[in-house]
Amino acid sequence: MPSNHQLMIAVAPNGARKQQSDHPRLPITASEIAHTAASCVEAGACMLHLHVRDTDNRHSLDAAHYREAIAAIRREVGEDLIIQITTEAVGIYTREEQMRAVIEVRPEAVSLAIREICPPGIDAAGAADFFAFLQREKIQPQYILYSKEDIRHFACLRERGVIPGERVSVLLVLGRYAQNQQSDVADLAPLLSELEDVHCWSLCAFGASEANCMLEAIQQGGHCRVGFENNLLLADGTIAEDNAALVTVVSDSAATLNRKIASADAARKLLGMT
Repeated sequence: MPSNHQLMIAVAPNGARKQQSDHPRLPITASEIAHTAASCVEAGACMLHLHVRDTDNRHSLDAAHYREAIAAIRREVGEDLIIQITTEAVGIYTREEQMRAVIEVRPEAVSLAIREICPPGIDAAGAADFFAFLQREKIQPQYILYSKEDIRHFACLRERGVIPGERVSVLLVLGRYAQNQQSDVADLAPLLSELEDVHCWSLCAFGASEANCMLEAIQQGGHCRVGFENNLLLADGTIAEDNAALVTVVSDSAATLNRKIASADAARKLLGMT
């Protein structure tokens, strides 16, 4: 893939665990997320990775909470963001509950950790039916891969026909299981060496090295996901003012490397959503 093709920037503004005690501008409520969405579109984001909370600010996959947040974001930015919901289990939800949430919400896009939805050693029939449902309903999946083992298992599922389609999109995660969840840009090359025959790949990383990891992704022809879910810091170790500041870092890096920033509509075309 040429290094000057359009760059998709996703923002993950809150995650499942952080609270406003971690950062006062971490968005929790639907209106706060919508406000963040608008500033991130302005900074260059084309996708928002959405987590919602229950009334006690705990991670939730509840369809009603998702619908409320999606409606608030759409009121704020219209169709200028792809809204991708999470299915993250966080030790709370079963595989069946994760899949049911997507079926109930029917979002535009969804992220799926392969090791949670279809781990090795299980009967994959239920997951295969779910993946087929996504394809029928034109819900764009992004498969989350944390390791070489995940990548190999993902490739096996594709070979078996459990995961359908030729234009698959994946998210590589650097440092999720590293000490103190600090990412090292050197860990990207071994993952890319295992990754074959994917339509597009994105990267997310943890800690102040996020900016350097995103720079490498841009240079390697990948796409970027940044935000307070994984990192609160700028490259110099200072705390970012808000999520838009982290998006701006990527936009600025892209400009220096001749990667045009993709709008949401351009990203939908790139992903084969339209």
